Amino acid sequence: MRYKIYQLSFQNGVHFGNTSLDESLVTFSADTLFSALFQEAIKAGKECADWLYDAVSNGSLLLSDAFPFIDGRLYLPKPMVRPDIPDKSGDSVEKKAFKKLKYIPMEKLGDYMKGELNAQKENSVMKKLAKGSMKTSAAIPEEDETRPYHIGTVYFGKGNGLYIITAVKSEEDESNLFELLDMLSFAGIGGKRASGLGRFEIIREKEIDSIHFEKDSDWVMALNICLPRDSEIEEAMNGAKYQMCKRSGFVASENYAPEQRKKKDLYMFTAGSCFRNRFEGDIFDVSDGGSHPVYRYGKPLFWAL
Repeated sequence: MRYKIYQLSFQNGVHFGNTSLDESLVTFSADTLFSALFQEAIKAGKECADWLYDAVSNGSLLLSDAFPFIDGRLYLPKPMVRPDIPDKSGDSVEKKAFKKLKYIPMEKLGDYMKGELNAQKENSVMKKLAKGSMKTSAAIPEEDETRPYHIGTVYFGKGNGLYIITAVKSEEDESNLFELLDMLSFAGIGGKRASGLGRFEIIREKEIDSIHFEKDSDWVMALNICLPRDSEIEEAMNGAKYQMCKRSGFVASENYAPEQRKKKDLYMFTAGSCFRNRFEGDIFDVSDGGSHPVYRYGKPLFWAL
């Protein structure tokens, strides 16, 4: 497999799904990215959509969640394997700082695992990533008064943004993926794209050494939201350190049903979950009575710790 990093710069703010419209997350998950890419592939034609589905299904294309970069410095999710924090005579401040950490500089992951990372400093740096604000829009019903509503919006600081890691088996897969990412950059990702939110520019792409993903290690960390197949669950759960979240939402397709319908709920492992045993995962059909399948991406991309 060939591994590449794409750094994304968002100029107009973003709205990434949360439980309420007036809040926004700072990052997005691989299943959100896959769904957005699949919508662009459908626009490009059946051949493109078939390629994307087949490439993901057979494991020749893998996607990570989106993670922060600050002043060009790349961050990874905090592993859920607890590090060996040196005893500092009951220094509760440092212990709380370690617990508060969400992301770790890629080059300092080894320091974190040894308990040698300056957690307070890294938490302070992370505050520079982005700022949230509230955008007010107006809903105009056909036979009712105009109603204002608020949209939680995140704006990244200068030199900051998000990046994704991709794994592909061939140059053709890489070329096809880049074309879809380029299309998506104009359409935008996340919510309220009609307002100009979520559009981005790919400002840098670079190869990353395969050893980070393929070397033998006692632990591997999921770089994206993922889920084993039924036949893999027992082995995947053996000794794992993980967190799960519920993924839901509405179907975006206009051809799925006459009325708007929700996808089936799915509980998945979050990025940062750590496993003793690798698994392949799958893409899952979360349709619920509509006219066509609706896919939820659940293939893992692992980082060897």
